[in-house]
Amino acid sequence: MSPSAKSYEVRKSPVHGNGVFALRPIGAGERIIEYRGERISWDDATQRAVERGGPVNHTFYFSLADGNVIDGGSRGNDARWINHACEPNCEAYEEDGRVWIHALRDIDEGEELNYNYALIYDERHTPALKRLFACRCGAPSCSGTMLAPKRRTRKRTGTSTAAAA
Repeated sequence: MSPSAKSYEVRKSPVHGNGVFALRPIGAGERIIEYRGERISWDDATQRAVERGGPVNHTFYFSLADGNVIDGGSRGNDARWINHACEPNCEAYEEDGRVWIHALRDIDEGEELNYNYALIYDERHTPALKRLFACRCGAPSCSGTMLAPKRRTRKRTGTSTAAAA
């Protein structure tokens, strides 16, 4: 079925605010919806977040491979209401500069659509920051946060690897 045939609707979510729910069974691999909105630079996105009085990652922004951002809050569509989950039934992927949401597995009629946001936040992941980005998905493997794990870098200690004589 094509992404133009509406297979979903927006309604109140038990996870958080609004959510997107399947109106019919959706098959694994099916392309469901394109994430749309105004395309802006990262600098513009940061400025808009400041003007709106919130952290940049508490927006409808979707980062693109070219460094730009889709602002789903400006000329966006229903895809902006898809919530985060640690065990998602959907995945977002970029193809030719467009972002598509597709089903990772079969989705039942009435089931809420979700994908793992894996938000990248360069600052230290303090307990307070993790609370700002708390996850409420309820999955057995819930990480408790929508933040992507920090990449660990090995520090060189300056010790020699040569064996003592």
